[in-house]
Amino acid sequence: MKLSIYQVDAFASKVFEGNPAAVVPLEAWLPDEVLQAIATENNLSETAYIVQEAAGYRIRWFTPAYEVNLCGHATLATAHTLWQHLDFKGDVLHFSSKSGPLMVRQEAEGSYTLDFPADPPQVYADKDSIAAALRQPVLEVYKGKDDLMAVLPKQSLVETLQPDFSAIAGLPCRGLIATAAGETTDFVSRCFYPGAGINEDPVTGSAHTLMTPFWAEKLGKTDMKAAQLSARSGKLDCRLEGNRVLISGQAQTYMFGEINF
Repeated sequence: MKLSIYQVDAFASKVFEGNPAAVVPLEAWLPDEVLQAIATENNLSETAYIVQEAAGYRIRWFTPAYEVNLCGHATLATAHTLWQHLDFKGDVLHFSSKSGPLMVRQEAEGSYTLDFPADPPQVYADKDSIAAALRQPVLEVYKGKDDLMAVLPKQSLVETLQPDFSAIAGLPCRGLIATAAGETTDFVSRCFYPGAGINEDPVTGSAHTLMTPFWAEKLGKTDMKAAQLSARSGKLDCRLEGNRVLISGQAQTYMFGEINF
């Protein structure tokens, strides 16, 4: 069997930046074990699969370890693939997903805006275990649908984190976000997902559905600029609109090819 595959750097102004994702268009769904095997073989933080439906596309995302409910950067990569390589002609892409309806708009060639459900943060009581996992005292901890989010006093502490990945993998969450107010952006973050087979994710769109409502309330503004401070780094424009979060960024095609199995 042969499948097309595209690898795209999402939230990146040029290749070798942002977060690489694989995109695999399908005519019909393959068995989940095959989807997982391909994602494990790719060994990227996410592999996205799409199947066309009457009202758009169904999208699913797999890490090297398991399927997740929501992924921002791989959705951005998928939109880029559809517009730039698969001749999609519409102004807005509609995706159905495990997290409900998602939309993506093309702002300019190579630049896109994700329209995702907001993930309002809830106070999480156990600050001690989070501080121990990050090896750094934290100001506050919040819980979202999938992730925990620790607020640190300043950007430099986020930049220099050397967390205990084994401890993070044992937390009752998909992953742990560390965030702080930014020095040249509104807020910054790093995101750790060792339980999903990714010690540190380069740029995590879905994490910004949790951070954006938090920082919008904290800073008293709805339009914000964010930076994820991984080694590859990434920049995102975030806007809170009611119960939705709009996340904008660029994407660049790194390569495309064929899967044979």
